[in-house]
Amino acid sequence: MKPTPITDQNARQFPLVDYHYQSVTLDTSVSCCVKPTKSLRDISRDYFETEANYDFLSNAAVFGTLIVTAAVPIVSGAAAVLDLVRALPLF
Repeated sequence: MKPTPITDQNARQFPLVDYHYQSVTLDTSVSCCVKPTKSLRDISRDYFETEANYDFLSNAAVFGTLIVTAAVPIVSGAAAVLDLVRALPLF
């Protein structure tokens, strides 16, 4: 959409916008901090070789705690259903 000019002289003026702006690419940069990008496979390999080993035990402990916490009400509910079935004179 093409911007419309402000015709009222007392209206607030907005800053000019450069619509032909083009960002700079870093392909020709020789700076020491610019590194070539890695593929997703290389990033994943680096992560699983170094950082994943440290997080495994804590994640396993949290997962085990969640499983036990979820299993307690399920077992309690199953026991209540069995008590109900035994109390009903169905058979």
